[in-house]
Amino acid sequence: MRLLPWTGADGKACYLSTDDPHSHLSLLADDVEAASLDSAEQVLAGAKAVLEDAKAGERAVRFALTRAVESLGDVLRVAISRGGGTSAR
Repeated sequence: MRLLPWTGADGKACYLSTDDPHSHLSLLADDVEAASLDSAEQVLAGAKAVLEDAKAGERAVRFALTRAVESLGDVLRVAISRGGGTSAR
C-alpha cells in the first residue's frame, strides 16, 4: 500500500493498492510528490530570507513560518510514503 501525497475529503490518509508503478494514479502521485519537494525548497529559501532580514516584521515571520509548517508536513508525508517514517499524519 502506498500512502498518497494528499488526503481525502474527510482529511484522512489515502492509500493506493497497485503493483503497477506506471498506473495513472501512481504517476500522478509521483508528480505531486515532486512538486511538493520543489515547493519546499522555495519555501525554505523564502523563510531563510525572512529570518535574515532584521527589518522583517511579525506578519512576514508568521507568514514564512506558516508556509514552512505546511511544507514540512508535505515533505514528511512524502518521506513516509517512500518508507522514511512511520506516521501518516
